[in-house]
Amino acid sequence: MFPGGWPGVGLLLLRLAAAGPLLIEASSQVWGAPEIGHYLGFIGVGVGILLLAGLWTPVAGTLQAIMEVWIALYRAAGVNLPLAVLGVSLVMIGPGAWSLDAKLFGRKRIRFS
Repeated sequence: MFPGGWPGVGLLLLRLAAAGPLLIEASSQVWGAPEIGHYLGFIGVGVGILLLAGLWTPVAGTLQAIMEVWIALYRAAGVNLPLAVLGVSLVMIGPGAWSLDAKLFGRKRIRFS
């Protein structure tokens, strides 16, 4: 769930690739004209920050996938579907060793007395 080394670097890059376009798109919706996407933009900024930090990655990846599919259907554009696939892959693979999830919920050593 929390691999280090080169696989951990790969998962960090995967999180950055998922969060970067999401933050750019969502922040433009937040500071743009108020419409239905305006409120979705606030959720997108929050999800992007969670993905960058690697906090609650399965929840954030699920929300990203749902949002990107919704946007693709709402705007009839297939550009967002690769970002939805990135979100789903983060849900299945996990955040990696360089994440807040790994620091908070990482491997614990259980000692029996």
